[in-house]
Amino acid sequence: MSPVASGNIPGPERVPPGMETSVRTTDAVVVGAGQAGLSAAYHLRRRGLRFVILDAEEGPGGAWRHRWDSRTMSTVNGIRELPGMPEVTAEAAEPANRAVPAYFADFESRFEVPVERPVRVTLVEDDPVAAESPHPPLLVHSVGPDGARRAPIRTRALLSATGTWTRPFVPALAGAASFRGRQLHTVDYVRAEDFAGQRVAVVGGGISALGFLQEIAGVGRALWYTRREVEFQEGPFTEEVGRAAVAGVAGRVRQGRPVGSVVSNTGLRWTPELREAAREGLLARRPMFTRITPSGVVEADGTTTELDAILWATGFRHELRHLRPLGLRGPLGGIALDGTAVAGDPRIHLLGYGPSASTIGANRAGRAAVSSLLRTLQGSLAPA
Repeated sequence: MSPVASGNIPGPERVPPGMETSVRTTDAVVVGAGQAGLSAAYHLRRRGLRFVILDAEEGPGGAWRHRWDSRTMSTVNGIRELPGMPEVTAEAAEPANRAVPAYFADFESRFEVPVERPVRVTLVEDDPVAAESPHPPLLVHSVGPDGARRAPIRTRALLSATGTWTRPFVPALAGAASFRGRQLHTVDYVRAEDFAGQRVAVVGGGISALGFLQEIAGVGRALWYTRREVEFQEGPFTEEVGRAAVAGVAGRVRQGRPVGSVVSNTGLRWTPELREAAREGLLARRPMFTRITPSGVVEADGTTTELDAILWATGFRHELRHLRPLGLRGPLGGIALDGTAVAGDPRIHLLGYGPSASTIGANRAGRAAVSSLLRTLQGSLAPA
């Protein structure tokens, strides 16, 4: 009898001693222990489902572990408490890359969530033993910190909460390999002082790019490049604006269209800091350069600019490469969702994808996914 039917609450599964090479079986596998993954784990345990939670990081905190040092608690947006936890409390000047991981660690300890880490999920596929079933169990393959293959996990459902941090996007541009200076992405940025006295191209039209511009301008020369003109909107970011943005993203996801960036859905808004930056000439946006040379770039007008570094604040892609064997993408280029579940495959839930790509949305997605899984597991899916 399944734990759902019997009412037993076994909680998360640990790797049994001596069973590292044997297939394990569970009701659900959660991939990723960030906000969405931990929220899902909380509700899975409360609802009595067996589960395994895998995380590629060395410790708690998800992508927050890698935020740059100047990203303090006073400058982050929308940090929300995890389910069953008090609000995040930290000094305004404390770096978020310390405060948020500590909060996640407290959650894992308080609710005894034995996250298996560092474990990287490499592949999710239909279980060949039950391939003829309409919705066969899934096999989850992973590797440990040394790259060695771990025991596959047979599961009835998978909740993918892998986020985007591990898939930074850098546009292909002629001459990039020839540049003798430093090229880095948002994921590599640590502190502005690393660019003291340098000429730095900051590429990107989002909030992170604007922050980097202002920081680097304090120690060197920062030049701003974007593909298209950037429009700033007046007025505060209200709940109504946020709801409209989420609704727009949700509509694209239901249709199976690619999910755009945060800025493309919410827009950039003037703040006192940005107005001051504009007065100082920091927001003198340049059209995207056409080519990279060993010593700099070729501007859109054909002139050249010498540079010491190029910082690509050009966004991310969702980390879903482990799901490729399942063929989830539709003809419009995205993955259609029904709530958090993949529309054509109720075994798979995407958390932190589309409208749930925020701390508030991630919490809600974790709860909604588990409620949906209970309905699905009690009916249509074959036992693992």
